[in-house]
Amino acid sequence: MAANMYRVGDYVYFENSSSNPYLIRRIEELNKTANGNVEAKVVCLFRRRDISSSLNSLADSNAREFEEESKQPTVAEPQRHQLKHRELFLSRQFESLPATHIRGKCSVTLLNETDILSQYLEKEDCFFYSLVFDPVQKTLLADQGEIRVGSKYQAEIPDQLAEGESDNRNQQKMEMKVWDPENPLTDRQIDQFLVVARAVGTFARALDCSSSIRQPSLHMSAAAASRDITLFHAMDTLQRNGYDLARAMSTLVPQGGPVLCRDEMEEWSASEAMLFEEALEKYGKDFNDIRQDFLPWKSLASIVQFYYMWKTTDRYIQQKRLKAAEADSKLKQVYIPTYTKPNPNQIISVGAKPGLNGAGFQKGLTCESCHTTVSAQWYAWGPPNMQCRLCASCWIYWKKYGGLKTPTQLEGATRNIGEAHPRTHLSRPEAQSLSPYTTSANRAKLLAKNRQTFLLQTTKLTRIARRMCRDILQPRRAARRPYAPINSNSIKAECSIRLPKASKTPLKITPLVRPPLAAIVKELAAQAPLKPKTPRGTKTPINRNQLSQSRVSGLGVLPAKRAFEPVCVG
Repeated sequence: MAANMYRVGDYVYFENSSSNPYLIRRIEELNKTANGNVEAKVVCLFRRRDISSSLNSLADSNAREFEEESKQPTVAEPQRHQLKHRELFLSRQFESLPATHIRGKCSVTLLNETDILSQYLEKEDCFFYSLVFDPVQKTLLADQGEIRVGSKYQAEIPDQLAEGESDNRNQQKMEMKVWDPENPLTDRQIDQFLVVARAVGTFARALDCSSSIRQPSLHMSAAAASRDITLFHAMDTLQRNGYDLARAMSTLVPQGGPVLCRDEMEEWSASEAMLFEEALEKYGKDFNDIRQDFLPWKSLASIVQFYYMWKTTDRYIQQKRLKAAEADSKLKQVYIPTYTKPNPNQIISVGAKPGLNGAGFQKGLTCESCHTTVSAQWYAWGPPNMQCRLCASCWIYWKKYGGLKTPTQLEGATRNIGEAHPRTHLSRPEAQSLSPYTTSANRAKLLAKNRQTFLLQTTKLTRIARRMCRDILQPRRAARRPYAPINSNSIKAECSIRLPKASKTPLKITPLVRPPLAAIVKELAAQAPLKPKTPRGTKTPINRNQLSQSRVSGLGVLPAKRAFEPVCVG
């Protein structure tokens, strides 16, 4: 019951296609539509297969830097391949999906230096993320909410100086002392000075025209003067004047008038505060995006200071109450029963033809991931013409993690550096070199410059499989259909099954006696004699009068033709 109960904040699997892997999303809201269905507003998380190859290389470099900084233990290549399936990329993109498409829960955590990557492989349905993907800009950035845990974020405490030892550090780079707790003033004297500072601040706001317009009442001016900016200024004044009350009092009220200290709540206008609230609703506490898109003329420090002062206002309390009322009207959780319908990619072997394993799949095919030949259930995977399939456990792995346990060419596995890359198309000079109108000298020059020689050599198992599995290969039929694909994996698998049962004696090959070439030429000449070639000489001139006469004589034979007599007009 608890496993099928989904709440706001859960990371869940969504299925949008029967053949594609699950989508991983975080539930933000659960809303009930007018027709009674439940829709989930979710945050999108992307896999490596969802981003471009350039961003994948950027993620690889970030992973290498993380391994070097955190000193991760070395892992094998298969484990490194599977770790890429556990990495996700957070985004700011929202979408609404039907709650009935939920297929289970998972856990997604932010990666930090204390984590060991191999531990993610030991847990089921466990993922991690460290980068944020922007689907619009197509960029990868580090998460601003990173938990700064690790050796590089710890303060380095220097050794205590011995008695009489001088401090050789640069004092300008050191912190400045702003308050001395062992000052000669009592707490009552400090409180009295703070009251005087607040009174001076209230009087300064009454004299200031802009402040009197924004805060016309005395109570509002006194409340603004009682905020932290005035108290911090008063304490700084005491520290600078050596905690001398007389000197500090004269500093508060110089000759030009009382000192006025404004904070961010007074500096910001009403329109700027509205923009900030709108940006906070859209981006949350991502102050960099708020500054970039809504308030570029404000500094990041002023935006952060305004946020923490804005949280103390009545405006924030009202919005918090409105959000709480909206949350009470929305769904807190939803129950989704376990999905039990069969997958369309499931290969059904009931009523299959002899020699086939359901849906046109031949016997002897192995799993593309673990290469097993025995499974309680098989699933079609990949392009239909390739006839690839996965076993039950590898199919569940593919749906959850978006990849195979072992890298394959169909999955887009990277080739080795020394492996040759076959060309799927010809360049323009190569196409010209294959043209019949290109001379042999130019063709040899183009071939030497643009084409590379490579050798295709079959293995011994392939040569044996051609003879032992002639009933499956059907070479005569394959020769008549040169463009039809041949599944060599199924033929090799069947050959490995038949090979132990084959006889140990070598195959007897009877050499074919061929007649000599002269006899073949004589026989072809007897069947189809060659036409004698006319000797090349001067061409016979064409008599155009004879051609015109023959045309005229030909016209006379046609019916319904008569000559017209000339008519003279007097």
